[in-house]
Amino acid sequence: MARLERGIEIERKFVIEMPDLAVLVGMPEYTVSDIEQTYLLSLQGVTHRVRSRRYGTDVHYFETKKTRIDKMSVIEEEAEITEAEYKRLLLLIDPDTRTLRKTRHTFFYEGLTVEIDIYPEWSSTAILECELPSRERNISLPDFIKIVKEVTGEFGYSNAAMSHSFPEELI
Repeated sequence: MARLERGIEIERKFVIEMPDLAVLVGMPEYTVSDIEQTYLLSLQGVTHRVRSRRYGTDVHYFETKKTRIDKMSVIEEEAEITEAEYKRLLLLIDPDTRTLRKTRHTFFYEGLTVEIDIYPEWSSTAILECELPSRERNISLPDFIKIVKEVTGEFGYSNAAMSHSFPEELI
């Protein structure tokens, strides 16, 4: 297993109108990846998942454990793992969940990394997440991004919850 990274993740999350993908491609440090995320059986209060992330033909595998601190913050432990470890861990899937599939569009804007996840279950909205260096950091987003609703801390919009039951689109 690769080096384990541990830290506190502070982020805000929004439901947004589906962005113009042609505009996203032109954003600074833009990348796109396809993600499959599977939730595993875990202890109460801990979210345990594995993820495959494909950039074209290049695939990376990760194991992540998150422990919620408050509505904006979690303690996150993440390590890149081998494909064999990934497949072994998939055997521990929580039987009440399903694997989430999404396309992640990532770019850099005003000092922050912005991630937009597009899910096949929705046609007119997406989820935007922005990881913050501190709770006090304000977020500024490009004009072409239209926020429908902030969902920071709303459990129903967490990926773990969406692996159980996907929320209805807001628009």
